[in-house]
Amino acid sequence: MCRSIKTLRPPYEESVTEADMRAAALQYVRKISGFREPAAHNADAFEAAVAEVAAATEKLLAALVVRGQAPEGRAPEN
Repeated sequence: MCRSIKTLRPPYEESVTEADMRAAALQYVRKISGFREPAAHNADAFEAAVAEVAAATEKLLAALVVRGQAPEGRAPEN
């Protein structure tokens, strides 16, 4: 996989922005498509894929439960 995609979940990253998720999505789409910049006739499909991967990334990060960390709004259980 693409080495420039960084891990976005805690504890590796405590604060993840939309820009972070979009950058990871862009790197992923570039890797699997084989295009750094798509030709004009592929630009819409490329951008749609980046948006979908970024949305899936946001959904995934929101749903993950990391051991030793409390879900949003709850204190850790002892």
